Amino acid sequence: PWNGAFDLVVARVLVVVGLPLWPLVAPAIKLDSPGPVLYVDRRIGVGEREFGMLKFRTMIADAAGRQAELEDENEASGALFKIRDDPRVTGVGRTLRRFSLDELPQLWNVLRGEMSLVGPRALPLRDHAMLSDWHKARYHVLPGMTGLWQISGRSGLEFDDLVRLDFTYIENWSIWSDVTIIARTIPAVLSGRGAY
Repeated sequence: PWNGAFDLVVARVLVVVGLPLWPLVAPAIKLDSPGPVLYVDRRIGVGEREFGMLKFRTMIADAAGRQAELEDENEASGALFKIRDDPRVTGVGRTLRRFSLDELPQLWNVLRGEMSLVGPRALPLRDHAMLSDWHKARYHVLPGMTGLWQISGRSGLEFDDLVRLDFTYIENWSIWSDVTIIARTIPAVLSGRGAY
């Protein structure tokens, strides 16, 4: 399919272009807090199959174990979990998140066929367990590194709005819509709007 070939070509280019950042980001993460450079986050992908989404680690090493105690501070609606000043996020992690640099390792997920450059947001296991049946049509396609949600408010969106954007994308997909979303992602990331 056209989108598969497009993903592979663009992801390979972005891996090569982004390689100079790795020697800068990796030691910064290690020096800032103990723990691995990469974090494997269990997410739900196409066909509601679980996969390991790669990210640069932006939180303290035991962050997943501490989430339950922070549920009462959740600021997001629906199935999302977001805290603007999450105490688990490290200093370097805040900078990586501000510019979405923590998501660069997901290019390897794209090359492995687990993700697409553009598509619905891949939800963690905790969030997926809270979905209503009507939400699940979003799992007919690969999750994306970016999407309409990324260029339309990111963390500032209500969950149902995020799902409706996913449906809009799926129903109106074209290679040109992917190109447009990728192009609009760059200024959205640089503005930092809704990123936390």
